[in-house]
Amino acid sequence: MTMTEAMPVSGMHAGTESISDEELTAQALAADPEAPIAPDAVAWSLSGWGNSQLLPVWYMPAPVTGRRGWRPKAIAAVIILGFAVINGFGLCITYGHLVPA
Repeated sequence: MTMTEAMPVSGMHAGTESISDEELTAQALAADPEAPIAPDAVAWSLSGWGNSQLLPVWYMPAPVTGRRGWRPKAIAAVIILGFAVINGFGLCITYGHLVPA
């Protein structure tokens, strides 16, 4: 779907109405930015009614929590320990070449 195609209006029942990107742009440009927000206003949500999250799911997906084995942790620990030992001897390996600091 391109940006100029009609998209369904969020918060309404599916199939009831579609608004094109140009029409939404015209409405946004014609709106008064200083107008107060109505007390019964409903936040825009791509997923429909009743979304109580601060950010919509399409903007920031839920974090994935997966368990990793001991190997990635051991590799990271060896690399970090290696940098600490190199720095402990007063050397620098910032640019990939081992030089005195």
